Amino acid sequence: MEETKSYKQTRPPASGNLITILSIDGGGVRGIIPGVILAYLESQLQELDGEDARLADYFDVIAGTSTGGLITAMLTAPNENKRPLYAAKDIIPFYLENCPKIFPQTRGLLAWVINLFKVLGGPKYNGVYLHKLVKGILGDTRLHQTLTGVVIPTFDVKKLQPIVFSSYQMKKNRVIDAQLSDICISTSAAPTYLPAYYFKNHDEEAGDAQEFNLIDGGMAANNPALVAITEVTDQVSQKSPDFLPMKPMDYGRFLVISIGTGSGKIENKYNAKMASKWALHSEQNYLRIQDDTLSGTLASVDVATKENLENLVKVGEGLLKKPVSRVNMGSGRYEPVENGGTNGAALKKFAKLLSDERKFRESKFL
Repeated sequence: MEETKSYKQTRPPASGNLITILSIDGGGVRGIIPGVILAYLESQLQELDGEDARLADYFDVIAGTSTGGLITAMLTAPNENKRPLYAAKDIIPFYLENCPKIFPQTRGLLAWVINLFKVLGGPKYNGVYLHKLVKGILGDTRLHQTLTGVVIPTFDVKKLQPIVFSSYQMKKNRVIDAQLSDICISTSAAPTYLPAYYFKNHDEEAGDAQEFNLIDGGMAANNPALVAITEVTDQVSQKSPDFLPMKPMDYGRFLVISIGTGSGKIENKYNAKMASKWALHSEQNYLRIQDDTLSGTLASVDVATKENLENLVKVGEGLLKKPVSRVNMGSGRYEPVENGGTNGAALKKFAKLLSDERKFRESKFL
């Protein structure tokens, strides 16, 4: 029982050596891919620290866009025992069960006619099942209640600007302390696929309220790693006691695992190239796992057939065996890192770094 108690809260970075960040891309049904990767990482942590270990125990910030935002909430929202609602191994079964209901499939000429009318008159899916599912899972849980720091980007179609729901921004702008269900539905509202989402949130103490008209966070940042890094850097600049005595540009103290959902060969690599440029300052502590060779239904965000979902699981499993890769700054393509080993081996190494960091922080409070 004492071991379980020790997992209730992540100690602040100021008590350790590293700032640990997990980032999860958007991509609809392709969220299965990071589900595979995260399950493997959590299993490695459990081998080191026991079966009660959860990802939220090791990361100062978990950031997610769109489907990555939903995974972020699953990993950080508390249950009745103040532990994460979901273990990482539960993500894949969750997607296999619910994706066909979120994205119901139609076939043949009827499907073509229905899709044509929806493209002309509104989103392809009504979002009713997704909204009910997310609200049922997350209930009234709000942003401030997550078990570790959270960063989830969205985009406001009325204000034409990104809105980032951040555990850090919430401290000075309480009106963004929204229900996690509203945040997840918003960041998942991919244009043409799901309807934009409206809600109003109140700051009871200040007597303030704000309206939100939001869509998919991918409009702001499909790869939210840099958003998370920026949020942390801002906290350092503002001399937050959680991050002192770190210097603002001390990137060597960042440990970042960024997980993609797969992409086609002609994807714009702007986000990946920017992240790789940042990583030049901290290559040993930065791991990006992504497959940029997807094609056909594997590259879709909404093909939720049993066959395609199971094939996405295989893509994730295959990624664990592929070599660690980084984006070539010239070509924008992912290329294997010399002597980098496999992604699975790298995750095992990072699990050890995360475990050691957590134990070091805990030793300060004994």
